[in-house]
Amino acid sequence: MTITLYAWATPNGRKISVALEEMGLPYTVKPINIGNNEQFQAEFLSISPNNKIPAIVDPQGPDGQPISVFESGAILLYLGEKTGKFLPKSLRDRVPVLEWLMWQMGGFGPMPGQVHHFAALESESDRQYGLKRFSAETRRLYGVLDERLGKTEYVAGDLSIADFAILGWAWRHERHKVDLADYPNVQRWYQMMFARPAVQRGFDVKLD
Repeated sequence: MTITLYAWATPNGRKISVALEEMGLPYTVKPINIGNNEQFQAEFLSISPNNKIPAIVDPQGPDGQPISVFESGAILLYLGEKTGKFLPKSLRDRVPVLEWLMWQMGGFGPMPGQVHHFAALESESDRQYGLKRFSAETRRLYGVLDERLGKTEYVAGDLSIADFAILGWAWRHERHKVDLADYPNVQRWYQMMFARPAVQRGFDVKLD
């Protein structure tokens, strides 16, 4: 049965479309136009009470019963558990996936997101402090990722949901004012990820 993906064309939305494509799960997209405040509509709030995209409804969830899941990290973990793909079974192998997924959720998302916010402000005085602070932290995070990818092919060793999560935000590197040439290991990983047909499909699917 087909999963419904409630999303918009944002980094967090792309994480899930890429994961669904990589896992070979059938899905349909229900766009939630966050510019028009559709995320506050009652139907969407019933499955995503924090009024944020993405969210999914899986009509064939655990025990064959429908389930809805909100928060992109939770969705990735759910899909990994459901399919047995890109989420190792052994606890030792799973730990780095969880570490790098939480790294993305707690830092490499919120910090670049602040860059997006301050870069869009018209007032130079309003922009200056926020951009200096959050751009510096964003570049630090790219450096952390670059160091990690100098030691591993993918962020957690093998390809995993952590890569899908991080790719959603690395996709916006230009908006972060980041040149991937300054982070050669990230650039190598980024190009390798986008060479994957399922990743390309995940980014090509219309979410808006």
